[in-house]
Amino acid sequence: MTSQEVLDQLKEFGNEQTKKIFTRHGAQEPFYGVKVQDLKKIQKKIKKNHELAIELYDTGNSDAMYLAALISEPQKMSKEQLQKWAENAYWYMLSEYPVAWTTAESDFGWELALEWINSDKENVASAGWATLSSLIAIKNDEDIDFKKIEELLDFISKNIHSSQNRVRYTMNGFVISVGAYLKPLLDNSKEIAKQIGKVDVDVGGTSCKVPLATEYIEKVESRNKIGVKRKTSFC
Repeated sequence: MTSQEVLDQLKEFGNEQTKKIFTRHGAQEPFYGVKVQDLKKIQKKIKKNHELAIELYDTGNSDAMYLAALISEPQKMSKEQLQKWAENAYWYMLSEYPVAWTTAESDFGWELALEWINSDKENVASAGWATLSSLIAIKNDEDIDFKKIEELLDFISKNIHSSQNRVRYTMNGFVISVGAYLKPLLDNSKEIAKQIGKVDVDVGGTSCKVPLATEYIEKVESRNKIGVKRKTSFC
């Protein structure tokens, strides 16, 4: 399929109600309001096509940008391409999910994530924390710098409530990820979760809620799933 053919198909799948919901969450034109389940139908047809993924992301169409990540080949992504994707991911559904997933499975995941969390740009910083959460979920413990993770937990305990809106959300998610996937740091994460307590995030007048880290980690623990890794960062 060509990029134009994909855009035509996205338009067909466009849903006005979904578009209204996405708009409330921060999406901007151009986009059609395609449900993720429908994006995956197109993904199933295309499978993997890295060149097409790059073209689709460059359209600036939010639906196409999300789909681009689904059909991308992360290990073919250059550092420059990932940087461009993060900077152009203008709302959280792009920055915190497909961009973070792609980066986590690339050769530059740790490097870029640690750079991005220091960015003054909210979407880039949130992409950084989300990428770290994905990395923790898929990497073996021996490939993780536990000392650095502990430093980041300490940083969050001191800075989360004064950070930018979506950065607060992804920092909270990072604490949960540490607790869920790094068994040696379970007690550390639970203590930090207790310290930060409820995290307030402006979700744009929607019904979305910010998970309470203490409760979330306890649920994972009650299911005996602490430390069980995921095969892929993509959902």
